[in-house]
Amino acid sequence: MNLFAKSTALALALALGTTAAFANPDVGGAAMFETKNIVENAVNSKDHTTLVAAVKAAGLVDALQGAGPFTVFAPVNDAFAALPAGTVETLLKPENKAMLTKILTAHVVAGNYSTAYMAKKARASKDGYFNMTTLSGDHLSAKPRGNKLYIYDESGKAGMVTISDVMQSNGVIQVVNKVLLPK
Repeated sequence: MNLFAKSTALALALALGTTAAFANPDVGGAAMFETKNIVENAVNSKDHTTLVAAVKAAGLVDALQGAGPFTVFAPVNDAFAALPAGTVETLLKPENKAMLTKILTAHVVAGNYSTAYMAKKARASKDGYFNMTTLSGDHLSAKPRGNKLYIYDESGKAGMVTISDVMQSNGVIQVVNKVLLPK
């Protein structure tokens, strides 16, 4: 949306007395609604069927429907497909629930972090990174490169935020193109 369109949308929203000036981007071909929580929106994304299956297998549905706020770095199906053959199938087995839970919660940070906020904090830091602690106790770091934001896991592998700032009733989803693995 260009600046003129944004300012027009803001003026229209203000004139109508609404609070939402900008619509969320579609994710995986589905509309994302600010009035729904992370799980309620994610289940509709064709790009996140693997993530949704993993969240269900790990028993994290109720947690991600909680009050939050949460920032979820949501890997797309292709990110899971890029893992070594058999990894996803192995993680989805009941006996691997603890490992799956750790990996998934390593994608969730308490708080509501927009890409602009993370980029601003990273640019203001001495090392150029905005560092976050995940719900699993692991660490992620955000670093802007040009007009893109990359999220680094503890191994130094980076996923790019491909769809940003998808607002939810209990936080925000940042769609990423890599699975972020804890050490």
